[in-house]
Amino acid sequence: MSPLSRRSLLTGIAGLGTAAALAACGDDDQSGSRGSGSEPVKLGYIADFTGASLMAIADDRKLWAEHGLKPDLKVFTNGPLQVQALGAGDLDFGYLGPGAMWLPASGKARVIAINSLGFADRVIAQPGITSMAALKGKKVGVPEGTSGDMIVRLALRSAGLSIDDVQKVAMDPSTVVTAFGSGQIDAAGIWYPLIGTISKRVPKLTELAKNDDFYPAISFPSAYVGRNDVVTGKPDLVKKVLAVLRAANDERAANLDRAVEVTAKFLKSAPIDQLRAEAANARFLPSAELAAKSTDGTVAGWLTGLNGLFKDLGKLPNAVDPSTYYDAAAYAS
Repeated sequence: MSPLSRRSLLTGIAGLGTAAALAACGDDDQSGSRGSGSEPVKLGYIADFTGASLMAIADDRKLWAEHGLKPDLKVFTNGPLQVQALGAGDLDFGYLGPGAMWLPASGKARVIAINSLGFADRVIAQPGITSMAALKGKKVGVPEGTSGDMIVRLALRSAGLSIDDVQKVAMDPSTVVTAFGSGQIDAAGIWYPLIGTISKRVPKLTELAKNDDFYPAISFPSAYVGRNDVVTGKPDLVKKVLAVLRAANDERAANLDRAVEVTAKFLKSAPIDQLRAEAANARFLPSAELAAKSTDGTVAGWLTGLNGLFKDLGKLPNAVDPSTYYDAAAYAS
């Protein structure tokens, strides 16, 4: 999927079968052709920068073979489909954007590594609308269950409002672009690089809120997750995959420009400018820093903050302790 997919649209998961999950793989499967290691492993990814860059770097640097793995890579359009494929045994590991992180919190997978922190989300409004308070009673386009939905709720809360104080219009991300550009909605929760496309049509739009307004109290992490029985039953395989992810992560953190180029080559059809825009609106921490933040409670705080949002969204009935689905010590080791 395009950069839209890293927001991990949550709708439709309940009624989709395994065949639908695999259909998301399309013709871009990198099945079995990457690396010459001895132990097979099935991994999912999404065809944007945050969702594919570690896979691209691992391929470029031949990290799979170095760590004794033979990867079967499958491209998906969103995170929930990957979790469904995990449950069906069609994947061992997958990638989730922040909007799908309620799935491991609900026990459907286990987080093995934090990938990035997202800072691309915005609440945008038509020219002349200059505050969140001014959105009361107005039409706000929201891709439900995504980080765009989350940023709208956070920004409304900071203004003393709730989602019930606006006319929420549920729509997919591409429809938000069209609807905002044609003036059918007054505001939207959406992200870069889509906002760049919208601003060409509405150059005087206003940005009312952004991720940075709520950081570090609320962060939007993406992550790699594993199938429950794989994480608990194949610790050596998990260690090998983590070794690849950490090595690729450090390559990305050290040279983001090169990571963009490698990812563009890996994805083939993704415009490099689009990948650069996505990379510029995320933060990629070195593995040592992620390890430290995993053990000092920082990552648990990120996940706890997300869980509060997921409770508001109706995705989680109660608060969930991140230690039940993220083994911080395993990443740090």
